[in-house]
Amino acid sequence: MKNLLSAATLLASLAASAPLLAQTFVYVSEADDGTIARYALNEQTGALQLLGRTQAGGKVMPMALSADHKQLYAAIRSKPLQVVSWNIDSKSGDLSPLNAVSAAASYPYISTDPQGRFLLGASYDGDVVHVYKLNNDGKLIAPPIGSYKTGHAAHSVIVDASGEHAYVGNLGTDRVLQLKLSAEGELSGLGNGYVKTATENGPRHSVLSPDNRYLYNIGEMGGIITQFRREASGELVKVAETPNAVAEKYKLQHGKERPPGYSDTTPRIWAADIRLTPDGRFLYVSERTSSTISGYRINKDDGKLTLIDSWQIEKQPRGIAITADGRWLIASGEKSAVTGSYAIDQESGALKRVGEAPAGGDANWVTVVSYK
Repeated sequence: MKNLLSAATLLASLAASAPLLAQTFVYVSEADDGTIARYALNEQTGALQLLGRTQAGGKVMPMALSADHKQLYAAIRSKPLQVVSWNIDSKSGDLSPLNAVSAAASYPYISTDPQGRFLLGASYDGDVVHVYKLNNDGKLIAPPIGSYKTGHAAHSVIVDASGEHAYVGNLGTDRVLQLKLSAEGELSGLGNGYVKTATENGPRHSVLSPDNRYLYNIGEMGGIITQFRREASGELVKVAETPNAVAEKYKLQHGKERPPGYSDTTPRIWAADIRLTPDGRFLYVSERTSSTISGYRINKDDGKLTLIDSWQIEKQPRGIAITADGRWLIASGEKSAVTGSYAIDQESGALKRVGEAPAGGDANWVTVVSYK
């Protein structure tokens, strides 16, 4: 009996001292099916398990998490245009409807501010950025309380850690807009309101370094990664350009805008997404024509990029995401039957495919969330 008690005490002690494993869920929007696929990610192996699908009610594309990771938001880009929200069950990953509001435009990109006050949407078709108020319970309030005309083809909007500045990838003007975001949700120009990228680069998505010192933008048509330094004021200063890593190998011509009905069959640069590891050491970009991801090492002193390598991944990869621990990268493909998971080598940043799970039609946006 004494031995049994000792064994039980030992097991209890080990359980108490063992590190808590995170529960990680992956969400992928499937535009053709009007669904969001829900996956569990094995934190030890990187394996993906399809848990089920949530009906979104239309052509669901960009998604964003609330600042506290309790809600998931998604934009519906078919009529009626909407922004929809769900509560996330942190134990099962299930999504339960919270609310849906009419969207003032069609958004290819949505994001939330770190303070949990607002949801912002960039409209490619409407040449505008909108700001929606969020209630304390995460519910969306419409109509938008802030609006800013961007110029042709706004493709993304992100907010810095302070919650006081927003940056917009303005594909049609070769500009990254720099804006002030007020406590009331109003947007206004910061400095002269923008910084330029290379001509016809087509600024698409941006990411901020974890310390908010640098902003990196990927050009859809030129594939150039433009690095900007952030001043104390929030204004941007261009410091470096990194050329597309795969154009020469795959014989890709310079990209073009792709409006509805685009039919050019020439292989062209068609960059999509850009992500950083949470520790700020590695950066990854996806390119759809070659179905590749390129990885870069980030210099800790000046933020400049050094190419690691490029890897074949899911066909026509639109969305990528990285887990909070920086160990796994998840990729979707608009023309892929699966969503893939990749181990990130913690020394080199190299990717290794470790898992996959079924994906629906036109899988595009990827969002990852972890709970302890």
